Amino acid sequence: MYVFEHKLRVRYAETDQMGYVYYGNYAAYYEVARTEMLRVTGISYKDLEAMGIMMPVTEMHTKYHSPAKYDELITIKVTIKERPSVRIIFNYEIFDESGKLLNTGMTQLVFVDMEKNRPCKPPIIFSNKLDAYYKISE
Repeated sequence: MYVFEHKLRVRYAETDQMGYVYYGNYAAYYEVARTEMLRVTGISYKDLEAMGIMMPVTEMHTKYHSPAKYDELITIKVTIKERPSVRIIFNYEIFDESGKLLNTGMTQLVFVDMEKNRPCKPPIIFSNKLDAYYKISE
């Protein structure tokens, strides 16, 4: 299992009139954390695209437990529970500064060969970076 945490401060433009994060911005928070998580593995989205691989989102779920508020420092915890194959599932938990759970979510992405426009396995270099986090079947 691979786990990564990213912190960000809620900006005014991300909130509604009540000072709460607008519900649609949680998808952007997921993307920010997912992008930074990939960068930490040593393979960024930009690198994958340079290898001819894109990763469209095919599914997203979110559950709102409590609102994030303007100027709060939130932590977005990203977990990949299963070793990626053609699909990769990211699970998210968003916490406020006190550790209170605000939001949970999931996105499923698919590795797509840009030239063939068809689903494919992740590049070997990407899989090798994540091997240490998963038991490999013998």
